[in-house]
Amino acid sequence: MSGDEDGGSGDDGGDFGTGVVTKTRTKAKRPSMYRVLILNDDYTPMEFVVHVLERFFNKGRDEATQIMLHVHHHGVGECGIFTYEVAETKVTQVMDFARRHQHPLQCVMEKK
Repeated sequence: MSGDEDGGSGDDGGDFGTGVVTKTRTKAKRPSMYRVLILNDDYTPMEFVVHVLERFFNKGRDEATQIMLHVHHHGVGECGIFTYEVAETKVTQVMDFARRHQHPLQCVMEKK
């Protein structure tokens, strides 16, 4: 018998190459965000705007009142910042709700 005790040819017996296994990670891109804005008009009651902010944007009475007053004094106010799909849904909900109650309230979205 030769000096090789396992009877092999001197290698480790496997056909495994040595190398580094790398795992490629794709970094998820953050979605674009959109501001949902309410626009002032001379006809929609202030209390209705407060109700919209409470109902569709989960604002408390005090915060909703502050936003409504900002809209009243500055012509526009931010209701929240959302992904495109959520912002679009909120705008549609507010506009539909306002129309059902015969108010000309405008709600829009803009890219942040």
